[in-house]
Amino acid sequence: MEKVAVITGGARGIGRAIADAMQEAGIKTHIIDILPGDWFVGDVADKSALEEFAKSVTDSSGHVDYLINNAIPTMKGIDECSYEEFQRALDIGVTAPFYLTKLLMPYLAEGASIVNIASSRDRMSQPQTESYTAAKGGIASLTHALAVSLAGKARVNSISPGWIDTTGSDITGPDASQQLVGRVGRVEDIASMVMFLCSDKAGFITGENICIDGGMTRQMIYHGEHGWEYSGRIL
Repeated sequence: MEKVAVITGGARGIGRAIADAMQEAGIKTHIIDILPGDWFVGDVADKSALEEFAKSVTDSSGHVDYLINNAIPTMKGIDECSYEEFQRALDIGVTAPFYLTKLLMPYLAEGASIVNIASSRDRMSQPQTESYTAAKGGIASLTHALAVSLAGKARVNSISPGWIDTTGSDITGPDASQQLVGRVGRVEDIASMVMFLCSDKAGFITGENICIDGGMTRQMIYHGEHGWEYSGRIL
């Protein structure tokens, strides 16, 4: 039976890399993105768009093997983010993955895998990032809840990317060297892990979060060490 993947936010960046990897593996791929293109054009924050998209998937393919919730919420901080903007970030980052999973749940094939794209910001923050950080923290927690509820029906895991360059740039200097691996991440780093988590090789992994950030969240930072200097908190 033909394998089928569903990807939100698959028009560019990490989502595009995942879609390319799926297609290269011979997997039929359904994409929803707000950008115009040869995919289902729709806003995942819109309930009716999700319903129409899910129906188009099931009408066309009849089943789903892999669901990748990747659509990116807006990043705005507490100073400027309105109630509506914060709610939209949660709609994109948490509600849409929940509802699309619910819509597709009756069509999940045996051995199905769901991968949610969170962020290393689910465990650390910069100032003025509340909407994005809250959404990514939400999807990381939603992951283990779904893993329990869908036990026996699908494995559910999440990936928390760190700094991933989505432009194909050659980033050097301090931006690269501050990473423990000496470089900024590439979209292929995330796509490769998605493909692994969707494979039978990951058959004993569910409810897990995997942080792919070049080790950046693991390095303790103290004033005067490793070239770091503390110049005062920005208030």
